[in-house]
Amino acid sequence: MTDARHHRQRILAEVGESGQQRLERAAVAIVGVGGLGSPVALYLAAAGVGRLGLIDDQQVERSNLNRQVIYEEADIGRSKVEAAAGRLLRLDAGLRIDARRENVRASNVAELFAEYDVVVDGTDAFETKFLLNDAAVLLRKPLVHGAVLRWGGQVTTVLPDAPCLRCLFREPPEPGDVQTCEEAGIIGAATGVIGSVQGEEVIKVLLGVGNPLSGRIFQHDGLLGETRTTMFPRDPECPVCSSRARIRDLAHYEEQVSPRGHVLV
Repeated sequence: MTDARHHRQRILAEVGESGQQRLERAAVAIVGVGGLGSPVALYLAAAGVGRLGLIDDQQVERSNLNRQVIYEEADIGRSKVEAAAGRLLRLDAGLRIDARRENVRASNVAELFAEYDVVVDGTDAFETKFLLNDAAVLLRKPLVHGAVLRWGGQVTTVLPDAPCLRCLFREPPEPGDVQTCEEAGIIGAATGVIGSVQGEEVIKVLLGVGNPLSGRIFQHDGLLGETRTTMFPRDPECPVCSSRARIRDLAHYEEQVSPRGHVLV
C-alpha cells in the first residue's frame, strides 16, 4: 500500500513507485531497541518498510528516556519490544511487527538472519556485535553495524564478499578494557545521529541504490562537530571473511554470550 505519507520519498529518483513497493515487501530485524534501535525503528517504519523484527529482552527504565526516544514515561516497566511495537503501530497501523522478547545467541541467530533481508546492530556488548558480524559473513546477509559512546559513534555496513567488522577489529576487547555507555555516558542526540545513518544505510541496501558504507566507516564526533568517513580494506588474514578464515561456524559463542547478551545503549 502506498499513500500520501510516502510521497516525499517516492518522488526521489532513487525510490519511485517500484522502490516504495520494494520497501513495503522488505523485512528488517533490529537487534536491540535502545538508543540506536529507537531511531532506526521509527525511521524505517515511517519510510514504509513492511515488516520489522524487534529483538530485545529488556524492560523500559527511567534512565533510558534521555536517548531511547521511542519510549515515554508511561512505558517504564514494560517490555521494550511491546512498548516499541505499540508506538510504531500508532505511526503506521499497517506495519507487520515481530516483537521478540529474547536475546540473540549462536543457537538462534541463523533463524533470525533467515527471516529478514537486513539486520541492524543496535547493541552495546562487544561479544554480541562480533556474533552478529560473524553470522552476517557466514550467512551472507547484510548487517548495518552501529556503536556510540559519549558524544559520538560509528557506522559501517557489512555486505557479502566485502570487508567485515573483524577486518577493522580482529577480536573483541577483553571485558573491562573498553567502557560501555552505562559506564562512560552518552549524549542522547548522538544516538539519534548514528541511528539515523543506520536507517539510511538499511534503505540504500534494500533499494540497491547509492554507496553503502561497505569497506568504509562513518565516524561522528558531536563534541568537536566533526564527521569523517574512512576506507578500510578486506583483511587477507581476517578470521571470518578471508580465504584463510578459521571461523566456520558459531559454536564457540554458545558459552560466551551471557544471558544479558546485549547491553543496550
